[in-house]
Amino acid sequence: MSGAQQAPQQERTAGLPLGRIAGVPVILAWSWFVITAFIVLVFGPRVGQVVPGIGVGAYAVALGYALLLAASVLIHELAHALTARSFGWPTKEIVLNLWGGHTQFASFNSSPGRSLLVALAGPAANFVLAGLGWGILQMVDPGGVAYLLTVILVWANLLVAVFNVLPGLPLDGGRLVESAVWRVTGSQEKGTVAAGWAGRVLVVLLLGSVVAVPLVQGRGPDLPFILIAVVMGAFLWMGATAAITNAKMRLRLPAISAGRLQQPAVGVPAGTSVLAVRRILRENPGTAVVLTGPTGVPEAVVDDAALLAVPDETADATAATAAARRLAAGAYVPEWAEGQELVQFLARLEGNEYAVVNRAGAVTGLLHQRTVVQAITGKGTAGTAPGA
Repeated sequence: MSGAQQAPQQERTAGLPLGRIAGVPVILAWSWFVITAFIVLVFGPRVGQVVPGIGVGAYAVALGYALLLAASVLIHELAHALTARSFGWPTKEIVLNLWGGHTQFASFNSSPGRSLLVALAGPAANFVLAGLGWGILQMVDPGGVAYLLTVILVWANLLVAVFNVLPGLPLDGGRLVESAVWRVTGSQEKGTVAAGWAGRVLVVLLLGSVVAVPLVQGRGPDLPFILIAVVMGAFLWMGATAAITNAKMRLRLPAISAGRLQQPAVGVPAGTSVLAVRRILRENPGTAVVLTGPTGVPEAVVDDAALLAVPDETADATAATAAARRLAAGAYVPEWAEGQELVQFLARLEGNEYAVVNRAGAVTGLLHQRTVVQAITGKGTAGTAPGA
């Protein structure tokens, strides 16, 4: 199982670095050792049945098969990476893991055609490997270890290639659906959603066939095969769901702006008294009060509960800063900031609330991190400020 992923990672994937191939870092994830142990334990005894007298060497042959399979997956991923490089797409790393592997790309600008070519380059490489293996079979004596490994390699590459071209994410063939919808609608995100749903349909068909085919043939379902199909189906379903979720988030980004999501606010000098701030809040229900410094830069937000806790007899002599929570340094955004630009800007700031200012630098609102997250994920009511 393999695939090309664009979502950037902050840190390199945990695993064993294998060096660089064509300048691309290759990582052997720790989970790869799990699937390798499974292959050795399951296929070792079967090799012993096919090659009598081999003894414990059967497990060495099974290990050889696991290594050849890893090499096939690596070539598959290199095909992704090198095709992407021809379009100027930067490749962060190739990871070999429990499910085969994936190629991690940094940010890049794509198109339907290029995305499809990069995705299908991997399965094409496996078809080529299967063809080369078939050619080798014509020169190897049947019955030996070399013949057995080559047969397994041919079928494994055919299986990986055919499986990966199935039209649904997270498989490479899902890019066919994505590219088709993308070209028609002009939206990559809509294409990704469609391809994700196609991937979910594939999971249902996969699990259904595992049960239905044996029954049609008049025999009971193979329990180990069903377990493998369920695990694989779960992985595919999670990948398809993640693709759909991420695409829907990207679809919502253009509608996200500081001006639309802000809670109304007014800015007053930090030395303003508690009594004066109370008057402002009474006259402007639902409005937040942001305290500004001598240069007009937002510095703090008045806390309603703390404001009410100040005794009435001292309210006129107490500065509102005594009933305020400080904003993080630079925690203010222009009200016209929107979409990916706004999200990236907020990600660089500390704290979870930010003053919103207009072009004159005056405070017009207060933006809560939770409100932005709700707007991106579609959960909760966008624009409702917590604690407002």
